[in-house]
Amino acid sequence: MTMRWFGGCAPEGPQLAPEGARVLWSEPRLWMVGKWPTPLIRMAKSRTALLAVIGPCAATQQDLAPALTAPDLAKAVGHWPGSYTAVRFTARAVVEIVTDPTGACPLYTAHTPHGIVWGSSARALAPLTGGEVDTDWLAAYLWDTAAPRDDRSPWEGVRPVPPGHVLTLAAGGSRFLQPWWSSPTPRPRTEALRGLRHALTEGVRARVEDTPSATDLGGMDSTTLAVIAARHRPLTAITAYPLGHTEGGDLDYARALRVPGLTKIEFPLEAAHLPFAPAITPMPATDEPPPSTAVWAMLSAQLRLAKAQGTVRQLTGDGGDHLFLASPRHLVDLAHDRRWLPLMRDALAWARLRRQAPGPLITAALRGDTEGIARPWLARPPWLTPDTPEPRWRSGNATQALISSMRTVARTAHADAQLCDDVGIELHNPYLDGAVLTAVAAAPAEARFSAHRYKPLLVDAVGDLLPALHRDRATKGTFTSSFHHGLRANLRRVLDLTDGQLAARGLINPAPLRTTIHAAAMGAETNWARLLPTLAAEQWLATIDRTSAVRWHDTTPAPAGRR
Repeated sequence: MTMRWFGGCAPEGPQLAPEGARVLWSEPRLWMVGKWPTPLIRMAKSRTALLAVIGPCAATQQDLAPALTAPDLAKAVGHWPGSYTAVRFTARAVVEIVTDPTGACPLYTAHTPHGIVWGSSARALAPLTGGEVDTDWLAAYLWDTAAPRDDRSPWEGVRPVPPGHVLTLAAGGSRFLQPWWSSPTPRPRTEALRGLRHALTEGVRARVEDTPSATDLGGMDSTTLAVIAARHRPLTAITAYPLGHTEGGDLDYARALRVPGLTKIEFPLEAAHLPFAPAITPMPATDEPPPSTAVWAMLSAQLRLAKAQGTVRQLTGDGGDHLFLASPRHLVDLAHDRRWLPLMRDALAWARLRRQAPGPLITAALRGDTEGIARPWLARPPWLTPDTPEPRWRSGNATQALISSMRTVARTAHADAQLCDDVGIELHNPYLDGAVLTAVAAAPAEARFSAHRYKPLLVDAVGDLLPALHRDRATKGTFTSSFHHGLRANLRRVLDLTDGQLAARGLINPAPLRTTIHAAAMGAETNWARLLPTLAAEQWLATIDRTSAVRWHDTTPAPAGRR
């Protein structure tokens, strides 16, 4: 299958197009590559403007018409539920492109000798700028997947357009970039809950009502999506469970769920599906290392199972934990406001829950260190070479930290979506929708945290749609043991990754990496958040090497009289 992506050229700019593109507009260029079902592309036009909304969106065709002439395009289109990019071309020879707030629909630009080309895939644009991986980006990624700078992509010369911005391209090569979305104005909790309910239910509806779809069915996040989706059309829900575990955990909750229109399928993970196992479906090339690299054998098998049921679209609960299972980053806000009693109360409650000392939490809060509170394990991976510089993490309040965290999840999840394109399944993550983030970020930071309730914002917003058993759930299934088993079963294959391109680029030292892998294979406590990205990056580089680059064609008409 061909990866789905879209792009275009600046007005009166280069007349370039990638191989296999379907041109929607000729001047300026707007094209689509791969299979794009009709609901994912909505277009409108007037005498003076063209508008395209690309991606799942709850807006109707009637909603699009006012945006054609709206003086502020982002204000006209940015509030719709869904994950989408809006592109407008006006008679003034100007292209305006509105990016979504989370970055779930990424956008990039490449400067060519004849002008700017933009697109939704960094890898696809890379041949226009030399086709080389950006080693500095890769070094930051190995340190921490949240560390790469906002102004760099994994490919040299390809620059990301920041989430929540409007990119304006005008004839003559002019380029303007301005933000349209920022931390939302705080709202009372009840208003934020209403906004969250609307954004989530409408975002799911927009995805499933016209398309055969499936969902994961595991924890509360995916169960909520399944229940909402089944209200609009029959749905397949798949529960994966670890080898040898035929009851308990997610299985018990999935079996107890009784929802009209929901067809439930249990997917037992066999030895061939263990993490790190070779997959039947080769892993395709993507914009950056996909988070699901280690579990591609399992994920691709689950997608094939869904496809056999007639599924076109797969919904996942990715992003739900980051939104609703908040660590106490709000302690920084409490310290800043000198609210010492709530600070001590919540720090002690979190420390008891996590069975840790409260001192480091309080110290981090007084320093304004949101990362130290949320990710106290964050440290230089021992296999990184000494000259790999330590990234600079942005400080900020709890809401800014939430937004940054969600943008990291959305950016990396896009690579997983590109994996799924290769199987012929669209991967959708409704919790990464801009309207969902807007609603959650508008809630008071303290309301997003609880040491006593499980995902209180989600439960209070849509919990009435769930059966009591699932609404009151306070745990989720875990596959940690499967990673140890999979590593042990595929040890030689994984060890072969330690002395490859990352080492050749001077980014890692193979010896400590091998030591960590051996320990993990023996069942030692492992910081998977440090190890998995390194292994994924090595496999990503190998995949890129064996995949042909996107080919581009110059379609500029030849001058009159030239053959």
